[in-house]
Amino acid sequence: MTNVIDVTQDTFKSTVIESDKPVIVDFWAEWCGPCKKLSPMIEEIAEEMGDQVTVAKVDVDSERTLGAMFQIMSIPSVLIFKDGEKVDEFVGVRPKSEIVAKLNAQL
Repeated sequence: MTNVIDVTQDTFKSTVIESDKPVIVDFWAEWCGPCKKLSPMIEEIAEEMGDQVTVAKVDVDSERTLGAMFQIMSIPSVLIFKDGEKVDEFVGVRPKSEIVAKLNAQL
């Protein structure tokens, strides 16, 4: 059982933009090695902080429009939203502590 929500173009607005909690969105792809390194950390964050934040993933191969909308040029790319606005982002694998600190800054 995972607390990470798979987001599509159809569910992005309701899941991310209209969320009453900060949302972390991981843009990834199945073939991406660094994405596979980041994924367990994203899962842990969802498990540990799921009551405070929404954790979502977007598969850029199947959701090309969302990738283009947010100008995702490299993956993994992680965007953090609060009150419907993008407030932070980073590209590549980062230490879990750094990701948690970025989320805590939005609480």
